[in-house]
Parts: sequence; C-alpha cells; structure tokens
Amino acid sequence: MYEDFHVTDRWSGEDLHCRWKGTMVAIATRHADAVDVRFDVNGRPMWIALPCTAWQQQKQRSGRVITDQLTAQIAGRYLKQLIEEGYDSQREIYTMTVPEVLALLDAVVDEARAQGSMPTLPILA
Repeated sequence: MYEDFHVTDRWSGEDLHCRWKGTMVAIATRHADAVDVRFDVNGRPMWIALPCTAWQQQKQRSGRVITDQLTAQIAGRYLKQLIEEGYDSQREIYTMTVPEVLALLDAVVDEARAQGSMPTLPILA
C-alpha cells in the first residue's frame, strides 16, 4: 500500500516515487518523543514523525498495539496526503499529531482488510 507508491505533486504535476527506507525511535537520534519513518521521495529523504503517545492511546482505546508495519503504512499514507495537498518540498521532516496517527491507523487497517492483508515491509540491504 504505502511502503512503495507513486503520487503526483499537486503544484508541479511531477510523478513522485515514494519508498519506505526505515523506521527509528527518535528519542536516541534527536531527543524527541517520536518514532521517525524515513521515505525516499524521488531519491530525496523525507521523514514523518509520529508521537510516541499515539502508541499508548491506541493501546488504551483498542487493547492493540501499533506494529512496525502499521507505522510505515500510516506514515506513508500521511506523506501521500501531504503531497496531494501541496506539501512544502523543501522540508525534510513533518510531524503528525496523535489524532492524525489514530485516524490514519483506522483508515490503513480498513484498506488492509479490504485488500485481504497488511503488506509486508521489504528487507533492505
């Protein structure tokens, strides 16, 4: 779904190839209470930061956890929306809010159910 996709830039009309490259906890790397998901957008790095409190709220509301696969799909869907809405291509990091994470999580899970399963993340060498 959103680990490797194409989207058209709203302003330039350019076809952008977005590929998930990795997920890391930002506490160690930039002292932020977030999980950072990296994508390459036509070869340029783009980071989507998801607040760690979203994991706690998801556990409280459903009893389920946000997996690594879900994290990448949520961030990818958010990135796709950003581009379609006319994102600032000069920024390298975007930060989601907890309500955005939870809303996109629900949307991604619904999409995965409709398709039959959650896509697996590629193994990167």
